[in-house]
Amino acid sequence: MASCCRGPLPGRPSLPLLLLLLRVSLAQEAAATSLSGYFGTKSRYEEVNQHLLSDPLSLGLPEPGYLLPSAACAPLQLRALIRHGTRFPTEKQIRKLGQLHRLLRSQERPCPAAQQLARWDMWYQPDMDGRLAPKGRLDMEQLARRLAARFPGLLSPQRRFAFASSSKHRCVESSAAFRKGLQLALYGQPPARGNGAGKASLGTPTHGTEVDRLGPCPGLAWVSPAHTTGSDIENEETEINDKLMRFFDHCEKFVTCVEENATAMYQVDAFKQGPEMKRVLEKIAATLCIPVRDLNADLVQVAFFTCSFELAIKNVNSPWCSLFNEDDAKVLEYLNDLKQYWKRGYGYDINSRSSCILFQDIFTHLEKAIAESKSSMPISSPVILQFGHAETLQPLLALMGFFKDMEPLAANNYKKQMHRQFRSGRIVPYASNLIFVLYHCDQAKTPEEEYQVQILLNEKLLPFPHSEETVALYTDLKNHYKDILQNCHFSEECELSKTNTTSTDEL
Repeated sequence: MASCCRGPLPGRPSLPLLLLLLRVSLAQEAAATSLSGYFGTKSRYEEVNQHLLSDPLSLGLPEPGYLLPSAACAPLQLRALIRHGTRFPTEKQIRKLGQLHRLLRSQERPCPAAQQLARWDMWYQPDMDGRLAPKGRLDMEQLARRLAARFPGLLSPQRRFAFASSSKHRCVESSAAFRKGLQLALYGQPPARGNGAGKASLGTPTHGTEVDRLGPCPGLAWVSPAHTTGSDIENEETEINDKLMRFFDHCEKFVTCVEENATAMYQVDAFKQGPEMKRVLEKIAATLCIPVRDLNADLVQVAFFTCSFELAIKNVNSPWCSLFNEDDAKVLEYLNDLKQYWKRGYGYDINSRSSCILFQDIFTHLEKAIAESKSSMPISSPVILQFGHAETLQPLLALMGFFKDMEPLAANNYKKQMHRQFRSGRIVPYASNLIFVLYHCDQAKTPEEEYQVQILLNEKLLPFPHSEETVALYTDLKNHYKDILQNCHFSEECELSKTNTTSTDEL
């Protein structure tokens, strides 16, 4: 007769073990969910548009004032600056993670948390080095389809499109993925393959860029209405333009005084040694049962970023997330935001002033579109789509005065900045986008009201800093930014002082 008290069948986990595994799984899921709003520039795009989690093609709820009424105002031009989609960690981040992982695996008597992470599969390889992840391609395809739905009058088969990109592989691939999504939106079929899809061309060859091997091809990459077919958009070449998309690399003053200056990030370094980070370090060391001297802020930060990468790339709740609670996450977010603030934002004037070359190019195209409209000519550049980095968007937004706090972010005012405007994860997550839309309003009461502008950040209307309104007369906007348009000269701004090449005082 069979025993009523038999043990678990071979190979089948016991009920207590199943319950333990379930609790661990739920704890990890809860951890990732509570942390996901604090990943800074490593945040997934869905964090700023939560409705995309359930429907990635949804446009969300309509906003007041969005868009301008089509009966009175017609969009003339759309200029989109788009950060690349979700990427893999950089080689530097992967090597730091490998260092931490080896430390945990080397413990003779690891405690449960360390043991769990030691068993974690270290699947990142150095050659991934910041390349676009499959999720990043999806980010771009879906963004293209949503923008086509938002602006059907501009993103249509009858229009011309101009594509440009940073030379970085992840940006070139983001452009190709966006074009694939745009083709699907406009033609409802996948693009033809095998005739150079996703190629990039160099407007002005720059030695050492990732796409040098593709060879020079002058001119802007246009998709002409006379030649548009079901495959043209995806197969058309993208112009490589680092002068606009990576302006910071071409600004000698920024490179010398900020990028390569060890003292420029003193606020970041001070915060790493401060009481908030000390508390996080001690807590993580205790959780992993390792001496606090074996950890530093960089290793803790890479563990936190691994939680973010696993969520963004694979949509999984990594065991690395279980190391942190929401208070830890807020501290680590502030550490990341401090770096963005002092290296790409308001910390030093040169950070934003170096972007005036891009800002002026935007207004040059707006001005040209208005002149063509007044002359009843076709708009030569109705849709301009450019793919860059968080480092492309953040300085430009600072130049325009967005997300500026009353008090600068510093190592010693963490608590004061709990409700700061400058939160990089809400401004430039993966696939973030800054869109300028120029309208012609033929029912305007005055000539000044005839041309109006709206700006969208991450597909949401962005109130202008000078008015707090979500629409501006072009003439008012041009007058508000008159100093930048007339007096911010890239060559002069970026010229290095002959007397002191390392001081941050003049920045």
